Amino acid sequence: MLQVLKRRSLRYTNRPLNLHLNWLFIGANLVFLSVFLFDQPVSGYFLKNDSLLKWVGACITEAGNSAWILMASLVLLLEALRHFRVATTRSTRFNAYFLAKLAVFLISTVSFSGIAVNIIKYAIGRARPAFQDGVWLFDLSPLKGGYQYMSFPSGHATTIGAIMMAIALLAPSRKLLCLMLALWFGFSRVMIGAHFPSDVIAGLTLGAWSSILIATLMARAGLLFKENAGDLPALRRRLRLTLPRRDWRADTQAETTINPAEPGVAAA
Repeated sequence: MLQVLKRRSLRYTNRPLNLHLNWLFIGANLVFLSVFLFDQPVSGYFLKNDSLLKWVGACITEAGNSAWILMASLVLLLEALRHFRVATTRSTRFNAYFLAKLAVFLISTVSFSGIAVNIIKYAIGRARPAFQDGVWLFDLSPLKGGYQYMSFPSGHATTIGAIMMAIALLAPSRKLLCLMLALWFGFSRVMIGAHFPSDVIAGLTLGAWSSILIATLMARAGLLFKENAGDLPALRRRLRLTLPRRDWRADTQAETTINPAEPGVAAA
């Protein structure tokens, strides 16, 4: 198997790595606009008013907690490896191997984006909305650390951006749903007063780009994805999103064959 992966990776040795930096460029422009146009009025509103959106945000904001995503992905990986070890057929082993690669992808993208966002948070040291001293744009304390100076980018929004882009890459037909969920879950951090809008935009962008980057690297290694020229990586194998339909007529015929009517018993 290692030889197969080596041969696949050699296919891309002469091709430049597409880092998809256009995503970061678009996100940086949105962050810049948000800092000057939306941060102060939007965050000020949620800090001073109790609205229905604040309650909604409090209910959904923990969706961006990376702990449950990493735990679920780890369980999926362990189960896939267990099924791979005990599989008796080639198709079962292949499916288990596919799920193991999927779990590794999810763990990698959430972990990488989480490490990156915490480094950036610490380096920039932007104060959260509730701790601003009046200079809302330039209240920065680089390398100071602590909860109140870890506003930019939003860690929860980064996790949401990573997991939603990962799902969109795995199931492109659900990309619109992923976008809507990412916006609601991400901006819940603004609704509860924990972040500025620009923090959330930066987090969503960083998380989404992290998923694209990990998928691109896996594609070059011949794992799970394949590269598309000038486009996002695509799955090598289509991911089934629906359960197979059950043939009730076949089940009825099987039950009749297995349990035929006893001789001498009249039909009801």
